[in-house]
Amino acid sequence: MGLPLFSSAPKKSDQLVSVDLGGCQSKAIHVQRKSGTWHLLNCALVDAPPAEKNRTPEVLTEHFKKVLESLGNPKIKHISVSLGVEETVIKTIELPMMAPEDVRQMLKINCKNYLQMDLQDHLFDCLYLPPRQAAAPAEPGKPGGASNVKFKVLVTGAPRRVVEAVQAAAKANGMIAECILPGSIGLPNALEAVEPEAFSKEVVGLVDIGFKHSSVVIMDCGEIILNRVVNIGSERLTLGLAEAMGITPAEAEGIKVGMATEVAQTLEAVINPLGRELRASLDFFENQHDKPIAQVFLSGGAARNEIIVQSLQNELMVPCRNWSALKSLQNSLPAARQGEVEQMGPQLSVAVGSAVSSF
Repeated sequence: MGLPLFSSAPKKSDQLVSVDLGGCQSKAIHVQRKSGTWHLLNCALVDAPPAEKNRTPEVLTEHFKKVLESLGNPKIKHISVSLGVEETVIKTIELPMMAPEDVRQMLKINCKNYLQMDLQDHLFDCLYLPPRQAAAPAEPGKPGGASNVKFKVLVTGAPRRVVEAVQAAAKANGMIAECILPGSIGLPNALEAVEPEAFSKEVVGLVDIGFKHSSVVIMDCGEIILNRVVNIGSERLTLGLAEAMGITPAEAEGIKVGMATEVAQTLEAVINPLGRELRASLDFFENQHDKPIAQVFLSGGAARNEIIVQSLQNELMVPCRNWSALKSLQNSLPAARQGEVEQMGPQLSVAVGSAVSSF
């Protein structure tokens, strides 16, 4: 898809930092283009300011500074930032063909009419989706000419204050915010780069288990059909496990991301509510479109635990697997870090997908 929302850079660069601005941790990668191939030079996980608090330009400036320090302070000019589900909106609508700037202005003036949401002081961007079949031309003298034909348009938006805060923080660190986009767009971008066959030919689900929320995107042959946010995330899984076992949240987090098979039954009970919510989304799609979902790709820190993956598969009754978008990059990190980076893979899919938008 490569949807470059809120793009401001005049041209592409050969180096980029991509940041997935998470609710608890930001996931960041530093990539460089060499001889037509993109190389992963560094990656990092950095504690992030909470999404529910006001992420002012000053707060984000300090956060981006820490991200760059964790990446070794690369001398680069461009950063791509993906925002979480708390700060973005994604919706598909139908419109006649018109210039993107006209669509943005129309949504700014009357977004409630088109999006069924009253979004005050938001910035919008859009992408016309190519029709699967060409529309039949209207007969002369009959309605249905080109001006009446409607096309599917993928619309995304974010509060102006959030976008401007990211842009200001990037500038304060000597960079340009080349691309700002929703994380739910980053996932399909990454999947297209890593699994082109599944992306273009299958009906698939993309589930990202975030800190406070999880998102599910259902795609049919490369087209986003359903996008939903579930208010259950990694934090609730950790707290549920801690309560069930009578241990601290820190101890529960260690069990959750590890391979503690001895607590499999407890972990399965904690994950089941998330599985039921996700199953409802899959059922809704299958009932509406009469198509089965071939497989579900899981990302996020919790997706590193095979017990969680298997528990969700049992609940969803669809093949599930975690995945790493890093496969689309040439890994140029030192050998000593290869194992660490491989473990981080499921957490970096959104950051890679955000970078893909800028490639």
